[in-house]
Amino acid sequence: MQTTLSRCFVLLGLSVSLLARAQGTPQSGGDFANNPEAHKLPSETILVKGAWSSASDSETPVPEGGRVANKVFLNQYFGLTYTLSPDWTERYTGPPPSDNGYYVLAQIRPADTFKGTSRGIILITAQDLFFTPAGNALELMNFTKDKLNADYKVEQPPALVRIGNHSFVRLDYVSPVAELHWHALATQIRCHMVQFVFTSRDTKLMESLIQEMGRMTLPVEAGPISGRGGGEVPVCIKDYAQGENVLERIDPLTAERRFNPVPVRIIIDKEGKVKHVHFLSAFPDQAKAITDSLFQWRFRPYLRDGKRVEVETGIMFGRAPRQPTSSSAEAVNE
Repeated sequence: MQTTLSRCFVLLGLSVSLLARAQGTPQSGGDFANNPEAHKLPSETILVKGAWSSASDSETPVPEGGRVANKVFLNQYFGLTYTLSPDWTERYTGPPPSDNGYYVLAQIRPADTFKGTSRGIILITAQDLFFTPAGNALELMNFTKDKLNADYKVEQPPALVRIGNHSFVRLDYVSPVAELHWHALATQIRCHMVQFVFTSRDTKLMESLIQEMGRMTLPVEAGPISGRGGGEVPVCIKDYAQGENVLERIDPLTAERRFNPVPVRIIIDKEGKVKHVHFLSAFPDQAKAITDSLFQWRFRPYLRDGKRVEVETGIMFGRAPRQPTSSSAEAVNE
């Protein structure tokens, strides 16, 4: 009995102590209450970055460098210009590239002045084919169709279409529960699948937006199974930095051991030297060590029609991300 009463008095005393402390605490609370000289952290700012995209120079265009200005989306790397429909705008820029080579290039949605009854969104994305098992955009779209969640229903399997002067592969699917439709149109540019994804409940709205794609400009060589560079840009070749093509190699040295994948795109000049390094995702110390190493590599010059040309290729440092086990080649043959 005495023990029980002792416990009650202890709990009562603790409760009174906590109540007094709570009543004595300023309403504002936090560190600012006791430290008037503390500075508020800036909003919408990343103070400590993790793995991020970067490049060895700021002059060479990179895939994530596109911007919307004066109602036009311009991406110099892909040679792409896309005029936004009236009363549509980009409110937020996309995240940095993922470590498997996926980019959100633009997110376009109705502006406040939009008068339509149904709304939607246009997503412009890119997938680096150097870091996927697919060989081209057509294979990757077939793979996407086969891997759709059971909540989605395919309305139109991947099919080749032509809009304006450009060829695309188109995939349509729907979520019956949400009553949302997706129309995805993809082409290939510089060994990337560049994709326009239209999402809305209003299929007529999406069809009108798709037809407006005929006004955009793309490289002449863009297509669902082409788009391998050349001409004014380097030829892109998957896995070129392997085997007999590598004449000299220095492995990067990093002070801290990490276990993240580090996908890298490089441009090799006509003499076989690395002239540009683009990190899709890397910590700053990794980027510096790998850049210092790659600038010492030497490659066999690539010949096209008997002439030396620049080559763009990809290298995966660190631990590679998991790849799907299903063959995308099987999907395209169905």
